[in-house]
Amino acid sequence: MPFFQNRIGAIDGTHIPTTINEDKAPPFRNRKGTLFQNVMFACDFDLKFTFISCGWEGSASDAGVLRSALTKGFHVPPGKFYLVDGGYANTPS
Repeated sequence: MPFFQNRIGAIDGTHIPTTINEDKAPPFRNRKGTLFQNVMFACDFDLKFTFISCGWEGSASDAGVLRSALTKGFHVPPGKFYLVDGGYANTPS
């Protein structure tokens, strides 16, 4: 499949339950009102994690976590791409 020849992995996020002091809790509440951390994982096609961005508030968007990861060491080589779901920004890589 020529379209998928430059793929190097997949990215997804998950919400992990957390406990935090009530005075710091509001940003960690997701849309259902539960306290969570938003964690982004990138893996290759050998199912090895290549990057993890954790500690994000449950209210943080997947696209926002990805944007931050790109400024903190996560790199997509030119001409390559990751498979993602609709929660991530449509970017060239």
